[in-house]
Amino acid sequence: MDSKTVHVFPHTHWDREWYFTTSRSKVYLLKDLHDVINNLESNNGYDRFILDGQASLVEDYLNWRPQDRLRIKQLVIDNKLIIGPWFTQTDQFVISGESIVRNLQCGMDVCKELGKYMNVGYVPDSFGQESSMPQIYKGFGIDDAMFWRGVSDEDVKHNEYVWKGEDGSKVNVYQIPCGYYVGGIIDETKLGDIMHEEPFKSIVNRSTTNQVAFPNGFDQAPARKDLPEVIKKLNEENSEFNFKVSSIEEYIAAVKNEHPELDQIEGELTNGKNMRIHKSIYSSRSDIKKLNTNLQYYLVNILEPVLTMGEQFGVDYPNDAVKDIWKLMFENAAHDSIGSCVSDTTNQDISMRYKQVRDISTSLVEVTLRQISTQIKNKRTEPITLTAFNTLPINRTSLVEKTFYVPEKNFSIVDDDGNNVPFTIESIKDTSEYILNQTIQLNPGKKIYKPDHIYTVKAYIFVKDVPAMGYKQLYLNEEKKNFALSNGDNTMENKFYSISIEDNGSLTITNKADGKVYSNQGILEENGDDGDSFNYSPAKKDMVIYSTDQSNKINVKNSDLMSIASIHYDFKLPKDLNERADGTISSDMPVDVRIQLDNDSSLIKFSVKIDNKHVLDHRLCADFSTGIASKFSIADQQFGTLKRPVYREEAMKLWSANKDKWNEKPISIETCQSFVSLANNANTFSVLPQGVREYEIIDNEYSTIRLTLFRTYGMMGKVDLLYRPGRASGEKVIATPDAELLKDMTFDFGIAITDKDFEHSNVANMAKDFDTSIQMYEYADFLNGRLIFELDDVDRTQNSNYSMLHTNGNLILSTLKKANRRSGYIARFYNGNLSNNIDDSITFANKPTRVERVDLKEDKIEELDVDNSNSVSLDGISHAKIVTLYFEY
Repeated sequence: MDSKTVHVFPHTHWDREWYFTTSRSKVYLLKDLHDVINNLESNNGYDRFILDGQASLVEDYLNWRPQDRLRIKQLVIDNKLIIGPWFTQTDQFVISGESIVRNLQCGMDVCKELGKYMNVGYVPDSFGQESSMPQIYKGFGIDDAMFWRGVSDEDVKHNEYVWKGEDGSKVNVYQIPCGYYVGGIIDETKLGDIMHEEPFKSIVNRSTTNQVAFPNGFDQAPARKDLPEVIKKLNEENSEFNFKVSSIEEYIAAVKNEHPELDQIEGELTNGKNMRIHKSIYSSRSDIKKLNTNLQYYLVNILEPVLTMGEQFGVDYPNDAVKDIWKLMFENAAHDSIGSCVSDTTNQDISMRYKQVRDISTSLVEVTLRQISTQIKNKRTEPITLTAFNTLPINRTSLVEKTFYVPEKNFSIVDDDGNNVPFTIESIKDTSEYILNQTIQLNPGKKIYKPDHIYTVKAYIFVKDVPAMGYKQLYLNEEKKNFALSNGDNTMENKFYSISIEDNGSLTITNKADGKVYSNQGILEENGDDGDSFNYSPAKKDMVIYSTDQSNKINVKNSDLMSIASIHYDFKLPKDLNERADGTISSDMPVDVRIQLDNDSSLIKFSVKIDNKHVLDHRLCADFSTGIASKFSIADQQFGTLKRPVYREEAMKLWSANKDKWNEKPISIETCQSFVSLANNANTFSVLPQGVREYEIIDNEYSTIRLTLFRTYGMMGKVDLLYRPGRASGEKVIATPDAELLKDMTFDFGIAITDKDFEHSNVANMAKDFDTSIQMYEYADFLNGRLIFELDDVDRTQNSNYSMLHTNGNLILSTLKKANRRSGYIARFYNGNLSNNIDDSITFANKPTRVERVDLKEDKIEELDVDNSNSVSLDGISHAKIVTLYFEY
């Protein structure tokens, strides 16, 4: 029998934060990595160490020990200290596609400054593998991946196999099926037995070649300095095995050299039989999940396109500020951090990073919109302007919510030609004393417009034909108009829907396109949560409570532009799991549901505000009965759309027969990026979350979409959950009272119904529009000062309408941003359809001097032709495919 080579690769799995904070972790990293450096330089035979695939660890270390930069650089060049390719070990399901791409870009950039990066998609502890990853890896020139979680023994027979992603891209996988830590603790009294006992017995048997992976490391563990001596002893006591210090890349090369025939698996990898993948972690610390959702949308849908437009008007693109923002997001994107399976003190750090991202990004948008707006010629005499900015590559007409300042209660809004712009006022308040006292003039002798009164108005403005990736100027006029909401009956109607609010608070929706009636919509469902920070799990003795059984108050207001319905529920609930088990109800949870129906929109918007100050360990969902029985749900992943089974029949059979052999029950609680749909040949019903993005398809026919709004729990880890038996994940002694979310919370989402199949319902485009609000900037001289800071005057030379570029709107724009290393810009698109190929084109207002199709590293693949109309064709983009363009002027 051929001798088997055992590749012992020393490593550490270093969580930057978990039950401990990043600050504490960095202090220990300072000591442990310093020891690794010394060890690699002086310990003969110990000449490899893998730093968990995270370049952030090197950056953290060098921030405090910059004197070691040259030492580290030499070790990296010499293949001794192995770093990257990631910046942080990212989650793959909750995090956006752009976040994953930027994480790899950033990690590779940091590593290249120190020499090079490990060219392997190494994610030892991420909770499952997302189906866009093969395409993402290939886009970065990565052909090989190594991971632990998501593939179990009935999925594939070997450790090495081919993984085919949703778009058809393929990478080779070299799985560590029993974990990254199995060789981290070595019993030196049993060295001769180690390869014949579990887990290495199974690892050897599952290997397709004579090459065996032996990861030598553990969580936050120092390097084992006596490893060369241990390997010597292992070789002495195991004649059929040859142990050697190695690396992941050397192990992969050795496997490839034997040319094994590899099986193939497809799609997302979320099998939790042999390892926990923590399905339903998507809703842990729901307030953090909402922040992540909103900020990811804001960065790629608003911030980066606004900054790109700004540079066309001479506003510097703040590259380093944007990089800092993304690094904060990457820190929060680490699997434990965004998974929210952390202590309360760590969660406070995560929250603070999100606060920094929000504050910096919104301020960058505000100052950029201001610098553009103040350059626009005022074609009229009105002293107050409102400029609508559209950051999608198509012309848009929309009802825009805006809070702004007016000098009179009665006013109008007009366009360049003096045409009235319709609007509806929701509230108006006299704030004259505060606002007028904020004005600061650097030149007090200059005459500016300063009214006698100022009112703060919240209104909904109907803006038409805002140019693609551009703006349209509007003006406040003294003509007396006041469009207010008026009370109506319990109905709402526009050209798409007729909605009745029933006495129990549920909605009956009639889709006007085909006359179909959808009853029992928007029912709130509350139940107990016996889970922890890693998993939702229903209470062992539960009570399920519905909004339809609670007292309510209903109010509907209408205008010519919209209807707003308010439903107040006085939920009566058990205060904790003990009361729930006893059937006792002693606590209140007031809930206010706001439903908005715009006249020209096929989207019904919901906002649910909850006073959750008195109830522990529970979950609140919103149920939508679609009437569409289906075996599959349709949802978007990081780039593109996929189908998921509503019930994992085969896995449930295997679990039912051998529950003691499964780490987790194979539940069908799933996540999406921006929508989930049920569809047949005649109709599509979609839910578009903007907070927690977790859903389950329920009822006997699997026709109801249940959207999780929030869940709460009080412990980091618990034992023997219904959905996750056995030991606790994490630390069972750490209480997490903050995760009970005892506060007011609001969660937003939308629904849409069409009389078409999914492929012709444009759901992905609708979701992109919903998540990309038109930005409106108000400018008047009297606002300068403490309110928005004082800036110098500029010449007003720009046109009152502008478009940078446009497409046909078929592909989904992922982002428009400054290129990472070049002077031009990146526009990334993807196919949001379920199966059909898409043709599109991008047309530039000014002809670019260069347009290239590039990979995800932003390196040139090919140069593209720009025709006489300044257009570039993007034809035949297939299912879930990414296409990235570089252009410059």
